[in-house]
Amino acid sequence: MRYNLVAIASFIIIIGGLSLASSIVVPFLLAVFISIIVYPVLELMSKVHINRFFAFIILIGICGSGLWILGNVIATALLGFSADLPIYKAKIDIFIDNLVIYIKDNSNIDISNNILSFINIDKLITTTSNLIVQTGSIVTQSFLVFLLLAFILFEVQIFKDKVAYFALKNPLASDIASTFISNLKRYLAIKTISSIATGVIVWVFLILFDVPYAPLWAVLAFILNYIPTIGSIIAAIPAILVSLAVNDLSSTLWLTLIYLVLNIAIGNFIEPKFLGKELGISTLVVILSLLFWGFVFGIGGMFLAVPLTMSIKIALDANPKTKSISILLSN
Repeated sequence: MRYNLVAIASFIIIIGGLSLASSIVVPFLLAVFISIIVYPVLELMSKVHINRFFAFIILIGICGSGLWILGNVIATALLGFSADLPIYKAKIDIFIDNLVIYIKDNSNIDISNNILSFINIDKLITTTSNLIVQTGSIVTQSFLVFLLLAFILFEVQIFKDKVAYFALKNPLASDIASTFISNLKRYLAIKTISSIATGVIVWVFLILFDVPYAPLWAVLAFILNYIPTIGSIIAAIPAILVSLAVNDLSSTLWLTLIYLVLNIAIGNFIEPKFLGKELGISTLVVILSLLFWGFVFGIGGMFLAVPLTMSIKIALDANPKTKSISILLSN
């Protein structure tokens, strides 16, 4: 009993410490996950006889440019979107008014108060302003992520040598660690490819439907695709609302259908096929992980929720003694 109380108290203290240090921990975890994704590229360049130092410089240049472009796309688009938000709000109000009149004329039901109570321009503008502030913070932190990523990639060969030495001393623990790293690399690689595919497909269709700020919604779809089940749904909402403001109802319904089909196809068929059952986690665990890691790390924790939970599941699954706990997290 005393041991359990000590364990619970230690867990609470650790979580509290992580939460207080979130401004450092979140960029570090982002750098770790990005390094896991891009390190195979460094290995590939070494195999084709590119000097390792030059390969490192090339990879760091690509990653740095990618982070800089991503940050600028988000910041620039959000600034423009915040300026146009009142215009979109006015057009959506007109659409809702026409819809209310149509329903009232055809069914004698007045639903104006019920619908308009959900629309609040002040809340929309405040939310957008908060998004701009948070984007500025993300752009600022991207430099820290870039520095941490550079040091991790620079030290990765030394770390591999240490792991090789450790394997000689403890083969069983080495096998568990190897399985964990291999499965985590596989999960992040597949998830990244599917997220890129989602972002590109969304961008193409938004361009075809003439939806403003298509790059912003495509980047949002790419990022939120890391959150299974609900991520793609959340990413679709702003793009559909903007489409409703600038396009007719028919085009918006078609766009909604495309988002729905894309979400079902990638989330329920393509990803599970490549990930396999051993790398799947249940929807309930996804929701709980979003709440938990969001509480610990804020908005950054929500983006890291599934990779962190998946890391824990893979670590538990790699050890025969904790495999039963891993099964509880699976789908």
